[in-house]
Amino acid sequence: MRGLTGISAIASDVLGASLNPYMPYNFLVELDGLVTGGFMEVSGLESEIKLESCEEGGQNDYVHHFPTRTTYPNLVLSKGLTDVWTLWGWYDDACHGMIRRRNGTIMLLDHQRLPVRWWNFKDAYPVKWTGPQFNSSAQDVAVEKIELVHRGITIPMASKGLSGIRTADQIGRLGASQAVGGIGGASVARAGREVSERTRVVRDQASTGLSNVTNNATNAINS
Repeated sequence: MRGLTGISAIASDVLGASLNPYMPYNFLVELDGLVTGGFMEVSGLESEIKLESCEEGGQNDYVHHFPTRTTYPNLVLSKGLTDVWTLWGWYDDACHGMIRRRNGTIMLLDHQRLPVRWWNFKDAYPVKWTGPQFNSSAQDVAVEKIELVHRGITIPMASKGLSGIRTADQIGRLGASQAVGGIGGASVARAGREVSERTRVVRDQASTGLSNVTNNATNAINS
């Protein structure tokens, strides 16, 4: 049975096509217990494995590289300045020694404003706040930024399961369209069925969690 990560390759190899990517402008950020309004930009969603190099005596063709630890840069969240002071209050508390760690979620949304993929970060607290840049001739929105240190990024099972389901659906549609022309449609259809079966259990397990995330996203959008 094919793994979920091989489905995009199947689409490219068999159909000569790629799955449609999502656009980065549709997203939502949730922070535990904070009403912040919508964010305009997120940066720092990264993870890197640090390496230690070791040169072997007599070996001049290459250098050994050994993994040491995984690091995560600070997350930078930007939003339009409003009458809501929660981000400043959180940062100000940290300045006075009251560190309040919070978990959060960054969600990528589709054109219907529904979550399609999300990343969780844990135990975050603010280490830098940046206020708006003032310019008498500017017409842009006043923006504040907050920089968060955290203890890692994870992709929850519900997000992975949903991605597999949506991928299988796209593969099935591609296979059906190509089958009309007799170009590899049967192979892609079989791949789609295999992935659908593999993701069935994940879909059932993720349904409750996805419903909660969707409700939270809807409440945040409507607030």
